[in-house]
Parts: sequence; C-alpha cells; structure tokens
Amino acid sequence: MQVFLVPIGRDQYEPYYEPVEGDDAPSADDTGWLARQRRRLNEMLREAEAERHRKGAGEGPQGTAARLRKKFMRWIVERAAEQRLLWHLRTATEATLHAPDDLGADHALGILKTGLKRDADRHFRWFLLHLACLAIAALLFFIPGPNLIGYFFTFTTVGHLLAWRGATRGGAAVAWSVRASADLAQVRQVLPLGSPDRETRLHDLSRRLGLQHLVTFVERLAIPPA
Repeated sequence: MQVFLVPIGRDQYEPYYEPVEGDDAPSADDTGWLARQRRRLNEMLREAEAERHRKGAGEGPQGTAARLRKKFMRWIVERAAEQRLLWHLRTATEATLHAPDDLGADHALGILKTGLKRDADRHFRWFLLHLACLAIAALLFFIPGPNLIGYFFTFTTVGHLLAWRGATRGGAAVAWSVRASADLAQVRQVLPLGSPDRETRLHDLSRRLGLQHLVTFVERLAIPPA
C-alpha cells in the first residue's frame, strides 16, 4: 500500500492515497452485519459514480427529487474519496509512506500517526452518533420514494466505522516504511504560486508521482500562505 504525505501548507501535511482497481472489494474480515453494510456501501458508491457520469452526459430526469438525488450522489463520491485511505488501512499489514525528502523519516511517521490517532477518535464519535440516527431513519423505510435519509446514514455510519478501524490499525498494527521524495518536497514550494502557474506545476508533479487526482486534492486542502 502506497501512501503519500502531501504538504498543504508551510508545516501542514495530509496523507493521500489513490486506490487501484479492486481495492473496494469487501474484506474477508468483514462478516455478518458489517459485510452486508460494506456490500451496500459499495453498491451506493457504484450508483453514485454512475449518477455523476449521467450528469456529465446530460441524461436523466430533471425534477426536484432527481436533482436532490444527484447532489446527494455527488456528495457520496466526494466523501468516499476523503475516507478511502482509512478504509483500506484496516486490512493492510505493510505500507510505504512517501514523504518530502526534507523531512526525517521519524518526523514524517510521527506526523502520520498523530493524524491517525486524531482521525480514530473523531470517526468513533461520529460512528456512535450516526448509528443512533440510522436506527431512527429505519422507521422511515415504508415512506414511498427514495429513502435519502436512510441512504445518508447508512453511508455515514458504515463509512465512519470503517474509517475508525482503519485509523486504529494504521497507527498500531501496520508496519510502515518511509521513502523520501523530492517531488513531494516541491509541492510545498509550488503552493505560494499564483494560478495558473501553480496548477501547471502541480500537474507536472502529479504525473511524476503517478497520482491522477493529486491536483484536486492539493487545491481543495491547501492552506493559503500568511
């Protein structure tokens, strides 16, 4: 598993991961209720991706309910992209952390594990809250039409559960190795540049690192220079 510690500010970093095909398959460790919910989550993600492609092609009905559903499906795709690193850490045994080469290996790993501990605490709190909301939303099952409330809390409950498990395992059980990257160090140097220079440089670094969506990730999280 390849994880990248990406600079988003002068001294701020966020771990980044791009899944490969098949990464979203249910784990053998998922059994019972979790396995069923994990399969349902995957179905929702496939449906959300299909909805996004239909939007790009200009297909589908244009009623109020349909527009709300499309917005919700786009939200699912965005939130899934944010949590995929933690989802996949829950089954990892070894991982490589690619870090800027101006960070020491111990420092880079410390940044990662501190962030994972913070994520584990946060996702566990949200899991408990959304689990209670999911139980309440189940009462709306018999209301005609798409149960967007049930969809929402199914996604968030399972998503937070998987993220909590992944963050916990990533900080305690995964064997990490650290690899220095000059290209990641250059991301920090690019951040203060204005557009379109920054975007051009980020696209070049994205190609060199082999990360298809790095530019979107950096642009969304980058902290403006003081």
